[in-house]
Amino acid sequence: MAQRIRSWVRGMVRRARSDGGMTTSEYAVGTIAACAFAAVLYKVVTSPPVMSALQSVLKDALDAKF
Repeated sequence: MAQRIRSWVRGMVRRARSDGGMTTSEYAVGTIAACAFAAVLYKVVTSPPVMSALQSVLKDALDAKF
C-alpha cells in the first residue's frame, strides 16, 4: 500500500512540475511585450525634444575641458 501511495505522489509531482505548452505561450507573450516596449522607447527617443536634449548632452560632454 505504501508503495502505491509513493507511486501516486511521484506521478502527481511529475504532473505538477510539467508545464507543457505553457512556456511557448509565455515566451510568445513576453516577446510581443518586449517588441511593443522597444517600439514605444524608439518613438520616445527619436522624438524631436528628446533628440535635441540628447544632442545637447553629448555636445556638452564632448566640448568639456579637462
